[in-house]
Amino acid sequence: MIALTDVTKTYPGGVTALDAVSLEIERGELVGITGPSGSGKSTMLHVLGTLDRPSAGRVRIEDYDIGALSDAKLSALRARRIGFVFQQFHLAAGTSAVDNVADGLLYTGLRPAERRQRAENVLRRVGLGTRLAHRPHELSGGEKQRVAIARAVAGDPPLLLADEPTGALDSASGTEVLELLLELHAGGTTVVIITHERELAAMLPRQVRMRDGRVTD
Repeated sequence: MIALTDVTKTYPGGVTALDAVSLEIERGELVGITGPSGSGKSTMLHVLGTLDRPSAGRVRIEDYDIGALSDAKLSALRARRIGFVFQQFHLAAGTSAVDNVADGLLYTGLRPAERRQRAENVLRRVGLGTRLAHRPHELSGGEKQRVAIARAVAGDPPLLLADEPTGALDSASGTEVLELLLELHAGGTTVVIITHERELAAMLPRQVRMRDGRVTD
């Protein structure tokens, strides 16, 4: 699913966030990328999600060589093949849960009625069938994160990247969200979780530890 070969990412000012990183993640894996603040986890997420191009090295997502794709083709790859879940939810205020999810399908080519139906279906799948019309301010933190996960997977992407998905939640809501991510993985989705939480990482079958921009094991 993912292959990084000697990937380096350097930002203006000479800051090296990734330093000659090589990593492979197979289809269907559940992987945690862990490490302290400043270890390069967020940059890794951006590179894996094709949000940033590396300064050097090679990135392949499925059969696509990221360096060979135009910006337009990269955008299309993200829209169809990669789902993102962020710590801060990024839901549209004043917009219902179902419309937050349906709006994430704008670039799929589906008609509005089809987008809404798919949004309803995936919200029921994540246990929010009774919250379809609720707006973000009417939802708990765990429910907001489930809406965000529903939006990320509504287009059935084979790859899901989750950045600190339980970081803004209490322990009970965090457990619910982790269980949902495990269910998605069991259904065949490749799931990569970026986290600094050791307890969360310990629950995952594979951990990739980072420090100072390098993979340590």
